[in-house]
Amino acid sequence: MNKLRVVFMGTPDFAVPSLNILVENGYDVVGVITVPDKPAGRGQQIQESAVKKYALSKGLTLLQPDKLKAAEFLQQLKTLNADIQVVVAFRMLPEAVWNMPRLGTINLHGSLLPQYRGAAPINWAIINGENETGVTTFLLQHEIDTGQIIFNHKIAISETDTAGSIHDKLMEVGANLVLKTIQAIEKNEYPQIDQEQLMVGDLKIAPKIFKDDCKIDWNNSCEIIYNKVRGLSPYPTAFSTIKNEKGILNFKIFGCTKEETAHTNTPGTIDTDNKTYFKVATNNGYIQLNDIQLEGKKRMPIADFLRGFTINAHTHFI
Repeated sequence: MNKLRVVFMGTPDFAVPSLNILVENGYDVVGVITVPDKPAGRGQQIQESAVKKYALSKGLTLLQPDKLKAAEFLQQLKTLNADIQVVVAFRMLPEAVWNMPRLGTINLHGSLLPQYRGAAPINWAIINGENETGVTTFLLQHEIDTGQIIFNHKIAISETDTAGSIHDKLMEVGANLVLKTIQAIEKNEYPQIDQEQLMVGDLKIAPKIFKDDCKIDWNNSCEIIYNKVRGLSPYPTAFSTIKNEKGILNFKIFGCTKEETAHTNTPGTIDTDNKTYFKVATNNGYIQLNDIQLEGKKRMPIADFLRGFTINAHTHFI
């Protein structure tokens, strides 16, 4: 068992490999902080975070504070006597928390900082058509995602990658970077690079994604629409709105292909054989929908959708 006492803070699946790699490499994880249990889904059943489930499986000390500034929680955290805190996909911390350990608090961020600071770096990198991204470890300070950089690791974004596939790649790469960072800090052999030194050109940001960000504008190019679908798949998912004689329906688009070609159709016009393909005109070609979910239905391939939904002259996008 290594002597460094670590408190880990995280919530979703993305954080679990980073916690696991510390445990598997013998670090003394003296506490795990995650969100309180909460109801989710249609049945509003109480859900435990992925990090909580892992922590319980390993018998780790677990705290689930409602408020990070609460005196009771701060006292509990202090009692853990951590040398360092590791944050992966958690929430914004007050200074009383991140400044508590003697070696500070490190954060794993899903971009190559200083680019794509914010809540949704993986999504925005793909939406913006980037061909590379990565993960960065840095020391927390007052302004979000601005602390001194320790290490980063780049990966390529292919033409077919989605937010889901990049999430899974960065989840594993990030865990290894967390381990590398903790090992370097333990030896007191680690860089602390001001982000200002790495700023080249305009900074791109990664704010939280809202519903309006997910709606497709068929007046855009194939490239812009294709990247939006990839960047929002599988969550929160791009969507469009269609109208027929039965009314107005939203449907989510999880997967598509692009076909850049000259045509005279109005953007949003539907081209389909009502059996195997469903194409939508853009300003420079077509987007072929492959994997969709109609409002109130299950996710399905386009051929299954067309078996139960006929496109006719009354069907159009709005």
